[in-house]
Amino acid sequence: MKIKSASFMKSAVKIGDCPIHECKEIAFAGRSNVGKSSLINRLVLRRALAKTSNTPGRTRLLNFFLVNEEVVLVDLPGYGFARVSAQMKEEWGEMMSNYLSQRPNLVAVVLVVDSRREIGFEETSLVEWLHERDVKVVLVITKVDKFSANQLTKRLAQFKKSCPYGIEGVIIPFSAKTGEGRDSLWKAINAVIAE
Repeated sequence: MKIKSASFMKSAVKIGDCPIHECKEIAFAGRSNVGKSSLINRLVLRRALAKTSNTPGRTRLLNFFLVNEEVVLVDLPGYGFARVSAQMKEEWGEMMSNYLSQRPNLVAVVLVVDSRREIGFEETSLVEWLHERDVKVVLVITKVDKFSANQLTKRLAQFKKSCPYGIEGVIIPFSAKTGEGRDSLWKAINAVIAE
């Protein structure tokens, strides 16, 4: 996709705070520090549209970004290893659950998994939960620049074996550093938007 414009719209802490618009939304979900914000920045070819950090748990709100005046990308807080209180983790869980189950504009979730980790219970549960609600899931494996081509082929084969029910289509290997996978991810997003 040719990026003509990409801008921050709004941050929201609850479903009632979400921006009102007519565009379809694609949400980005994954563990803390998996590279969701970096992925979004590479996807829209902007260095600092979505705020990034090496500290897990920096994204604490639902962040909405309007791309080409036609699609909204939503950066969700990460789950898992964030150094925050149990209460905040519970609030994040409730915020994301409400957004994912109640947002009428949502058409797909890009599930982001670090290529050096395994698909765990959280990912499997999320995919099954979304599948029950007819929300499409696109699986993206990030930080693939850490592997040689041969290692990556083996790693992707392992991911395909452990893919949870509800993941359809290909697994997209992605590198925010090199841009690998950007075109494939836009192709998957555009296919979902067109449905």
